[in-house]
Amino acid sequence: MQVIGLLGGMSWESTATYYRRVNEQVKASLGGLHSAQVALYSVDFEPIEKLQHAGDWEAAGALLVTAARRVESAGADFLLICTNTMHKLADRIEASLDIPLLHIADATAEVIREHGFTRVGLLGTAFTMEQDFYRGRLQNRFGIDVIVPGADERKLVHDVIYDELCLGRIHAASKAVYLRIIESLREQGAEAVILGCTEIGLLVRPGDTDLPLLDTVEIHAQAAVARALSR
Repeated sequence: MQVIGLLGGMSWESTATYYRRVNEQVKASLGGLHSAQVALYSVDFEPIEKLQHAGDWEAAGALLVTAARRVESAGADFLLICTNTMHKLADRIEASLDIPLLHIADATAEVIREHGFTRVGLLGTAFTMEQDFYRGRLQNRFGIDVIVPGADERKLVHDVIYDELCLGRIHAASKAVYLRIIESLREQGAEAVILGCTEIGLLVRPGDTDLPLLDTVEIHAQAAVARALSR
């Protein structure tokens, strides 16, 4: 079994889900008392969040490169960045390592292809919904048409992530807002919706709507376990 490297803490709420899911999936695959071999480094999210909103991606990248090298030095065979947004810096982080990076958008694209979807909605932070590092990768590498909510709805989605979900606050009113936005994406032709922030799965779950929801934590964890157990 390979050692799964987790670069987490962004936020720790979703990183805890990553740790649980990779262990549950290894146990389901191997049985008995088996669990995942994991090297986890969890950053302090507060300074990174401030750098995100200040647009200082250079400084944020320097912090994550240092953290990723610590994961590698702990014995990881490959790395997962346990957040969608910070995949904006994925190329820089991977270039600093001697181990490969398992990209969250690539893992998600493979699931989209397996289901035969060609047009999907995307929810996430404003950075993920509005910038090209995520949408562009899905469109240019995999030919997937990606649609996002309008500007006002994007702000609502973004604010709930940072002001509530990253703090472990789950509110029924915010869930209702998300489900309304998901329905609007369906009306625009979305065949499924990517939960493109690792905290969104704490608020909205597949049983809440009959539109397929693609939880990126679940997808990323499954891809990691498949890789760790491959021969």
